[in-house]
Amino acid sequence: MQSRVFRIATAAAALTAFSGLAACNSPTEEKAEDRADAIEDQADAMRDSADAQADQMEDTADTMDPTLDGVDSATEQTMENKAEAVRETGEAKADAMEDKADAVRDAADQ
Repeated sequence: MQSRVFRIATAAAALTAFSGLAACNSPTEEKAEDRADAIEDQADAMRDSADAQADQMEDTADTMDPTLDGVDSATEQTMENKAEAVRETGEAKADAMEDKADAVRDAADQ
């Protein structure tokens, strides 16, 4: 029983030590990680901004056709299409920014 406890404790200590070593980054890696995090924060803000703008456009579109017949007017549909384009453009820009963040991390890892 005592040897089993000893083995478990030894394994846990080794895992903790290994985790600590794996988490050590050079100052260059830390800077790259901070830069990548900032880029990802910008990507999140871009995505949120585009979503908010598209939501507002969709709300405006809903007021353009007050009839609740399940059929959108041409004006409402045009506005909803523009809102979708805004959302897709924001998503594409955010994705590109996230790709850039990944590239920053990858470059630091080499």
